[in-house]
Amino acid sequence: MIEFLAPVSKKVMAHREILPPGTLGKQIETHSKTAELPNLKGVKFAILGVNENRADVNFIGAEISFDPYRKALYSLYPGNWNYKIIDLGNIEKGETAEDTRFATKEVIAALLRKKIVPLILGGSQDLAYSQYRGYDGMGEMVNVVNIDNRFDLGNAELPISNKSYVGKMVVDQPYNLFNYSVLGYQSFFNAPQEIALMDKLFFDAYRLGEITADITSVEPIMRDADMVTLDVTAIKSAELSYKNNDSPNGFDGREICAISRYAGISNKVKSFGVYELSNSIESRSGAMLVAQILWYFIEGYNFRAEDDDFNNENLFTTYKVPVEEEVLEFKKSNKTERWWIVLPFISTVNNKLKRRTLLPCTYGEYLGACNQEIPERWLKARHKNEV
Repeated sequence: MIEFLAPVSKKVMAHREILPPGTLGKQIETHSKTAELPNLKGVKFAILGVNENRADVNFIGAEISFDPYRKALYSLYPGNWNYKIIDLGNIEKGETAEDTRFATKEVIAALLRKKIVPLILGGSQDLAYSQYRGYDGMGEMVNVVNIDNRFDLGNAELPISNKSYVGKMVVDQPYNLFNYSVLGYQSFFNAPQEIALMDKLFFDAYRLGEITADITSVEPIMRDADMVTLDVTAIKSAELSYKNNDSPNGFDGREICAISRYAGISNKVKSFGVYELSNSIESRSGAMLVAQILWYFIEGYNFRAEDDDFNNENLFTTYKVPVEEEVLEFKKSNKTERWWIVLPFISTVNNKLKRRTLLPCTYGEYLGACNQEIPERWLKARHKNEV
C-alpha cells in the first residue's frame, strides 16, 4: 500500500517538534519519508487522510488540507491507552476520483487484514463507498452506520457522488451490505421517496430529535456496526464554523463526541471515517472538534469489554417473553448488563444471518416486550433475513 501514500506534511512535522512531552504528537509514529513506512507491528490505529472531493455535487475546484486536524489531534494528551497509533499520511488525488477511491479501498483492505483500525479523514463522502469495499475480502455481511442528516441513497444508475453512494452499496457486487443505519437525519433534507425507500429496504433511520432526546440509544446501534461514517454537516454549523454548511440544526459538540465514544466501545466496529472535511471549516475550534471526535473514538476502543461469547450460557441471564404468537428471547450480559434479543434461524429460506443471530437491544426494549410491544429493529432484521 506504500505506493498510494504520501507522507505527513512538513508543516505538521514541524508543529510536532514544538509540542509538549506526553502529547499524542510525541507518541504517534508518522509516515514522514517518501516510500518508507514505519513498522506496522503492534499498531492498532492508523490515521489516513484521503484528499478527494471531485464527486461532491457542489465541487468547484476547492483543495483540501488535513493539516489543521492533525495539528489539533497531535496537541491532545492521550487517555490511559494501551494501543499504538500511526499516521500514514495521505492518499492524494488520482487521475480520476475513481482512481482515488480504488487506492482508498486497497489501503483500507490492507489495514483491516492486519487488524488495524483505519481512522479516515476524508473529503467528499462518496469515499465511504471505498471504506465499505475494503471489507470485501473478509467474507462477511457488513453493517454500516452513518451519522448524517441525509440518507445519501441517490440513484444507483447515475455516477457516484457524495449524495448517492449508498445506492451503489446496495446494488453493486459483491452484495455484502446487510444493514444500513442513519443517525440524526432531518426530514426536510430528505425527499419523501427516499424516506419510503429506507423503510422498504428495512434499513434503520433515527431522527435527530430521537437521538438527542436519549443519546444512550446510540449504543446498541453501534454495537452491531462493522463500520461507522460521519458526515460533519450532521453537526451544527456553529459548532464547526463551517461556512458551507447552511444548517443551524444538528448534533452539538458533546453529543457527537458521545456518539463517537459509543462507536469506539463497540466490539465490532473496525473502521471509522470522518467525511466532508474541507477548507470551509475555518476555525481552530472546528478542527479541534474533529480531533476530539477521533480522540473519543480511541478512548471508547480502550474501554471495550468482551461480553459477546454466546457459546457460554453461564455468562448471560436469559429471559423469554411471549408476545402475540412469538416468544422473544432476551439475553443480558452478567458482566456488562448489556442486552441482546435472539433472531431465530429460519432454515426454510435463504438465510442471510449465518452468524448474526443476536441483535443488540436495550433494557427498554425488553420492558416494551413485556408490555406486548415487539421491537421494531427485531422486526426489520427478521424481514431482511427472510428476503
